[in-house]
Amino acid sequence: MKVSVGQFNPTGDVSENLRVMRSLAEEAKAGGAELVLFPEESMFTVGKVEGKLADAVQTGWSIFVQQVSFIAAQTGIAVIAGGYEFSGESRPYNTLVAVDETGRILATYRKLHLYDAFSYRESAHIKPGDGEPVLVEIGGLKVGMMTCYDLRFPEMARALAVEGADLICVAAAWFKGDHKVDHWETLLKARAIENTCWVAAAGTSSEHTVGHSVVLDPMGVPHDYLNDEDRGIVTVDVTRRRIDEVREFLPVLKNRRLAGSMNVVEPQL
Repeated sequence: MKVSVGQFNPTGDVSENLRVMRSLAEEAKAGGAELVLFPEESMFTVGKVEGKLADAVQTGWSIFVQQVSFIAAQTGIAVIAGGYEFSGESRPYNTLVAVDETGRILATYRKLHLYDAFSYRESAHIKPGDGEPVLVEIGGLKVGMMTCYDLRFPEMARALAVEGADLICVAAAWFKGDHKVDHWETLLKARAIENTCWVAAAGTSSEHTVGHSVVLDPMGVPHDYLNDEDRGIVTVDVTRRRIDEVREFLPVLKNRRLAGSMNVVEPQL
């Protein structure tokens, strides 16, 4: 399955961001993609929203999901994209929505790990999800979803891999700062290598975020990537064959043992 990652600089306007997403999705389709991944905050960037966040979310989320479904149906490719979902209170969820090539909603994933680090407190204005990691099936592959700060928690990617993920999609708005690009690239490679699965990462590229979207194979090798371009897309052929090849000589999931009990745990492969 060919997978595209789209990178752009979201504004505070839902309609404007959707126009960019549609254009990138059309570009992905032209490149043969069956799935396009967009970043966290594709719906809008919180810091650029005019007025109250809760009001923007309450009116914007349903429009965003509807239009993402239209983009998928009209281009004929599946879409995963990040936005802010009304939670019934002042703090919305930071949510990824996955839709198939017909525009049917497959699943939503509410960000579990909020970015309360590096002097920032995401939990001050965002409500954490309380569900489980989410897997969907697209193009015959099992696809897991993670959002930004989730990347720093290896147990989450491992849970997805044990459940059978062939591809982990990471949508992010990764803040700039000392060593932050190094952290981003190292963690993405680690999640691919330790779980012997593909990793696709789409990041916003702005004054405050790094971009650096990429698709890595199960050995952590980047097959195509962007740097800090304001807008761009890359497309990679993500194959089950490559996973099987790597797991033949590097069967870490089959060899893993639980700490303490040392019992062998058979993953669902």
